[in-house]
Amino acid sequence: MHKTAPLLKAGRLCIGYSKGTKEEKTLAGPLDLEIFAGQLICLLGPNGAGKSTLIRTLAGLQPAISGTVDTGGKNINRLKPLERAKRLSMVLTEKVRTGNLNVYSIISLGRFPYTNWLGTMQPDDRKIVAWAMDMTGTTVFANRKLSELSDGESQKVMLARALAQDTPLIILDEPTAHLDLPNRVSLMHLLHQLAKTTGKGILLSTHDLDLALQSADQVWLLRNDGVFTQGAPEDIVLNGAFEAAFHREGFVFDKNSGTFTIHHNNGKTIRLTGEGAALFWTKRALMREGFTITDNAAEAVQIVENGHTVQWLYRNESYTTIAGLLTSLRNRY
Repeated sequence: MHKTAPLLKAGRLCIGYSKGTKEEKTLAGPLDLEIFAGQLICLLGPNGAGKSTLIRTLAGLQPAISGTVDTGGKNINRLKPLERAKRLSMVLTEKVRTGNLNVYSIISLGRFPYTNWLGTMQPDDRKIVAWAMDMTGTTVFANRKLSELSDGESQKVMLARALAQDTPLIILDEPTAHLDLPNRVSLMHLLHQLAKTTGKGILLSTHDLDLALQSADQVWLLRNDGVFTQGAPEDIVLNGAFEAAFHREGFVFDKNSGTFTIHHNNGKTIRLTGEGAALFWTKRALMREGFTITDNAAEAVQIVENGHTVQWLYRNESYTTIAGLLTSLRNRY
């Protein structure tokens, strides 16, 4: 139970959009939501479920169908733009047009709620900009243009600008959308660390399900039918809500490994014994071949590890690679 007041609170919130002059379409709700200091929350759900709509509604960029969103005890839609900019900062999916500005100037724009009408930064402003660049590893390309940077570097610049804005709450819409896997992992790790070290509340929507399950303190799960579930990632997985939200024919979510597996079940069964990494990767390979792993199968594969070597035993034959084992199974079936 949190002893402090939430940074953002939504009450009986219904989200959606206008279909015409009078008709409204509700995507989800009523929702009761809270974001606390030091918390990283990942908003997950299939395409079209309304994740971006929820993000924009919470940020005050889009009106709610009904309900309220409060930050600092005030309705976010009644805050003046400057006051709102001191309470929350945003990083959107769309690439920002920055003209001829270099990275330092872009990040410095985060100080706009605090500078005078000329935009003149004081020593304290420069310290915060330097801190934001240090936290995001963007100091090394301070004098470069955004167009010269990779997608991963550009995204870190946008995050640095949000940090320089120095708000209690940061909201990000699909921050990993244009990044390769190493940069996605790096950014999610950075956001997790920032929440813990700065005490800021961070909410982000993402399609990186496995990274979200590893990084988030809490998951908000929005289904296509408007059903909403929230809780610790582990509880969301164990109670079946996560699997139900992303259920599709042809692949299944494996609770034991926390990953999705492509399912080619064609009626073949096999028994598998072993442990550790070899067991995990052998199981994946066998499932890819269409096998169902069960203790009741007549056929069996045994994994034997001896020091740094691994052997796979099948029908009195020994194999030193999974590829060799699979070849034998294909010939058998």
